[in-house]
Amino acid sequence: MTITFITGANKGLGHETARRLIELGHTVLIGARDPERGEAAAAALGARFVPIDVTDDASVAAAAANVAEREGSIDVLINNAGVHGPAGDPSTLTGADVLGVLDVNVAGVVRTTTAFLPLLRRSPDPVVVNVSSGMGSLAHTHDPSRAESKVVAPLYTASKAALTMLTTQYAKAWPDIRINAADPGYTATDLNGHSGPQTVTEGTDAIVGLATEKPGAGSGRFVDRTGEITWS
Repeated sequence: MTITFITGANKGLGHETARRLIELGHTVLIGARDPERGEAAAAALGARFVPIDVTDDASVAAAAANVAEREGSIDVLINNAGVHGPAGDPSTLTGADVLGVLDVNVAGVVRTTTAFLPLLRRSPDPVVVNVSSGMGSLAHTHDPSRAESKVVAPLYTASKAALTMLTTQYAKAWPDIRINAADPGYTATDLNGHSGPQTVTEGTDAIVGLATEKPGAGSGRFVDRTGEITWS
């Protein structure tokens, strides 16, 4: 039985990823900051709720200890929790704005991955999926034919560029773990006011695909629902 831990899984892409992986036979652990929403999501899906706030070292450590005690290991870690931050004219951005977005989207991934690394290493085929975005791609955001080129979201885009690079560095450092980044695409979620043309099911295709690949599928890749994509 594959054991999968997903952060930010009480709604949106995380919730739909959990639903689909449970359908495929995974034992899914719903990680969420809000206990009420996390418990409700887990109950609705047939998962187990684990409290986690990816911006808090103690909370992340407690989540890892919870899983170590109950399950003993995990096979798949999906770093899905993320925030958008201010959009539009960047002239009023502050250092606090920057740190707030990076704390969730980048440092939160580092905290969680570090804490869960010993549990992943107990798996015969450990997998990490970082939910990044084409909004962090230079190619996508400079292509006038793509939706990514029409959005001004300085902190979100910068954080996702950093997350994709972080993924490649993890992949180089840990050849025994398959670590990849997923681009969900422009999907209707709370993050964008449900303006995206894709459904959450379509938006989770890349995440689910990476979480269910066979051993040896490759590491350090950036993948969307159509396959591997360029980042630069």
